[in-house]
Amino acid sequence: MSSVPRRAVLGAAAAASALAALPTTASAASAAPATPTAVAPRALPGGGDLGPNVIVFDPSTSGIQARLDQIFAQQETAQFGTGRYAVFFKPGTYSGLNAQLGFYTSIAGLGLSPDDTTINGDVTVDAGWFNGNATQNFWRSAENLALVPVSGTNRWAVAQAAPFRRMHVRGNLNLAPNGYGWASGGYIADSRIDGQVQPYSQQQWYTRDSAIGGWLNGVWNMVFSGVQGAPAQGFPNPVYTTLGTTPVSREKPFLYLNGSEYRVFLPEKRTNASGVTWGNGTPRGTSLSLSQFYVAKPGVTAATLNQALTQGLHLLLTPGIYHLNQPIQVNRANTVVLGLGYATLVPDNGVTAVKTADVDGVRLAGFLIDAGTVNSTTLLEVGPAGTTTDHSANPTTVQDVFVRIGGAGAGKATTSMVINNRHTIVDHTWLWRADHGSGIGWDTNRADYGLVVNGADVLATGLFVEHFNKYDVQWNGERGRTIFFQNEKAYDAPNQAAIQNGSVKGYAAYKVADNVTVHEGWGLGSYCYYNVNPAIVQHNGFAAPNRSGVKFHDLLVVSLGGQGQYEHVINETGAPTSGTSTVPSTVVSYP
Repeated sequence: MSSVPRRAVLGAAAAASALAALPTTASAASAAPATPTAVAPRALPGGGDLGPNVIVFDPSTSGIQARLDQIFAQQETAQFGTGRYAVFFKPGTYSGLNAQLGFYTSIAGLGLSPDDTTINGDVTVDAGWFNGNATQNFWRSAENLALVPVSGTNRWAVAQAAPFRRMHVRGNLNLAPNGYGWASGGYIADSRIDGQVQPYSQQQWYTRDSAIGGWLNGVWNMVFSGVQGAPAQGFPNPVYTTLGTTPVSREKPFLYLNGSEYRVFLPEKRTNASGVTWGNGTPRGTSLSLSQFYVAKPGVTAATLNQALTQGLHLLLTPGIYHLNQPIQVNRANTVVLGLGYATLVPDNGVTAVKTADVDGVRLAGFLIDAGTVNSTTLLEVGPAGTTTDHSANPTTVQDVFVRIGGAGAGKATTSMVINNRHTIVDHTWLWRADHGSGIGWDTNRADYGLVVNGADVLATGLFVEHFNKYDVQWNGERGRTIFFQNEKAYDAPNQAAIQNGSVKGYAAYKVADNVTVHEGWGLGSYCYYNVNPAIVQHNGFAAPNRSGVKFHDLLVVSLGGQGQYEHVINETGAPTSGTSTVPSTVVSYP
């Protein structure tokens, strides 16, 4: 999300044998040995153990707290480290625990319902490591647990790429760090919070298909769709954008235990959804045995991963870092690629990390793509260019799939994510050109575009895209929809000329192509913090054709401490930002 200065404001050979000279007579030639037949590779097994970085507890396990503390001590400050962990709790009841989560740590229950696995205690994210500033609490997650917080309130002070899914909090949920320091999250889905959600200092948040007992406040942009108990629509004062339902949703696949057998549950698609999927017993959907997955471990080659897919296996990526010298190519309908513990894919030689075919029902979930040092044209491609196949009955979903360019070292990618297939659902992503860490600089971690959508009828729910050199989002497909968008323009532009877009001052954060006739967005925000050159002016945060079928609701732009300014919110509409007061300029409806 952001650098320390901005937070001060706000916070990857077989040997050939020599052949003897052949005889020259016809009879001898006819007796020459035939060319050896290629031998197919041995079939890869499905299933198997989950590796050393998946830790599984049951209620009888001793030393749970000590193991949790050990992982946290390693991961608390390891923002760009190599550790990756997934911590699972078998169904049952656990008491007296405080699971503090650091970087690249996922915690989850192994029941079909969150209520199958109850922790009388807390799953905590705080910001002591960063002096009470939670704006860099990235890359951690909680899923499929019921919590009974010790104090009545569970603390979840996160920033981007930190989903809270399928959780049941029997109490309140505090989204701010101890001391109410800066915070910049976040995302909740398919969760029930019996008490009140308390954002306090959280700048923005998106909650989808959940149930809450109440919502305390908002800072800039709080968006709800399909949330029972959500506050009423009020933007810009109060800052609530509230949709009664989510047009289309399909929850993320998850690992669970059926007796002693590991399976992956695949929730079914819902339309016009509201509330949780698990409230009345077994959730609706199908499941796959772990034996139908190739359980990948770090060090495996891309060729092996693709062999597994060609065999008809799905992929389960266990925690760790995977170097790729060719794309993972998903060609079969209904394939699942599920990462655990922020499994991280690194394209080493400028390839695309993951590509899918023009097929139904692919599910990509739970992994991080980290750009390599050789520029990749793209990092993730859903579908081939030019496809027009209708996938409405069984769309591809991209969920908790995150992209990073720079930060852990110099990385480059022209475009992070390209969506070509129609009806794709992008449900919670953070595409981030790093503004801090190692290997950063205007051209050092060059990345022109975050998300490019070419397919029609694509839906984005919970879209976080930050710091790209040109358009953060470029939407070319018809009938696109976005519910919640959070953006910061690149901090490090050296001067006005570096961001000049023809005659326009700067590239909009969210650009709808001029030929698009139908598009709609709700609850979209863009912030600028041009700390290298505070004199830079950004013409607008949003650019779109001015026609009746292109509609936006509840837009805002913010100049953070006066480091750069916006002239308008969308196109030529909306008041300019000014001064150093960090007050949003808003547009409630456009056109």
